[in-house]
Amino acid sequence: MAAKDPGQDPIGDENPMRDVRLSQLDARLKAAAGAEKARTEAAPAKPRTGYKQGSRVLTELIAGPAGGALLGWFLDRLFGTSPWLLLVMLILGVIVAFRNIYRISQQRPE
Repeated sequence: MAAKDPGQDPIGDENPMRDVRLSQLDARLKAAAGAEKARTEAAPAKPRTGYKQGSRVLTELIAGPAGGALLGWFLDRLFGTSPWLLLVMLILGVIVAFRNIYRISQQRPE
């Protein structure tokens, strides 16, 4: 290919701007690599507590109603009051879950 082809930089001393552009590119790459290294080193090694609180909220949303329903179903089978204790315990499980979620939301992340 000839030096005059599009997209080709001439090789040799014909274009002194080539060295300037390469040195500028090299300087920008080094600066970007340094900034990326500083950013990744500053990142915390452990997961943030927001994720921990989110997991606790999800657990409460699942476990509260499920536990209440399971306990209500068992008591219904034991006493033969189907479906009343199941419904009452399910509602109590939802209430307890929302109360616990409210308490979790009032805590400040560590």
